[in-house]
Amino acid sequence: EVQLVESGGGLVQPGGSLRLSCAASGFSFSNYPMSWVRQAPGKGLEWVAYISERGRIARYADSVKGRFTVSRDNAKNTLYLQMNSLKPEDTAAYVCRRNTDFQTADYWGQGTQVTVSS
Repeated sequence: EVQLVESGGGLVQPGGSLRLSCAASGFSFSNYPMSWVRQAPGKGLEWVAYISERGRIARYADSVKGRFTVSRDNAKNTLYLQMNSLKPEDTAAYVCRRNTDFQTADYWGQGTQVTVSS
């Protein structure tokens, strides 16, 4: 059974940092690209970042480029999202996904809440 479990969310002040983790199990993690998406209260789903199977290719939404870094540790079956210089508009539930290609995801985690507020 494919499982994706996010952790690391919480309350942080503007300008602060958080690192999200996504623990994957039930499949060969290193064979799949992965991505992060987020959903703010009352808003639609927003794609955040993508990383290729070996981590050599990373892509970011313009809204987070230069502040967020996606990475992965295939030996630990874990996906990460380092978030720096956080802004109130980054407040959202962050969800990791298993991708089959850049645009298509077939499994989603439950999400972890990030709240940026003073």
